Amino acid sequence: MTKSPYNHSITIIIPEIIMAKTKNGPNKSQSIRDFLTSNPTAKAKEVVEALGKTGVKVNEGLVYAVKGGMAERKKRKKRVAKAAMAAHSPEIPAAKADALTMIRETKALAAKAGGYKKLMELVAALAE
Repeated sequence: MTKSPYNHSITIIIPEIIMAKTKNGPNKSQSIRDFLTSNPTAKAKEVVEALGKTGVKVNEGLVYAVKGGMAERKKRKKRVAKAAMAAHSPEIPAAKADALTMIRETKALAAKAGGYKKLMELVAALAE
């Protein structure tokens, strides 16, 4: 205890830093991913049984979560590859590949023209 200038006693307690314990066993999710990579058509119950025989205890919920994550990763990879191909493909016009940029530029042009109605009037005048 220390004395404060105001004649009050102050007790300073320094708490211990409590950290999570690390597990020494195998990574269950990685075990499931490895099993599903070698057996892609395996059902959740089959995965639980097979990993249980090797000493890794998992439940069906974790298997479904890992399967879903693997499927999402595949979909994301395909989506990114498709977007990259569309951006660099010479067959697809640039306007179609970069539609979002075109929309933003059109919005900026409408703001410069004084609104969408004015822009439409300008477009109609050009069409004549």
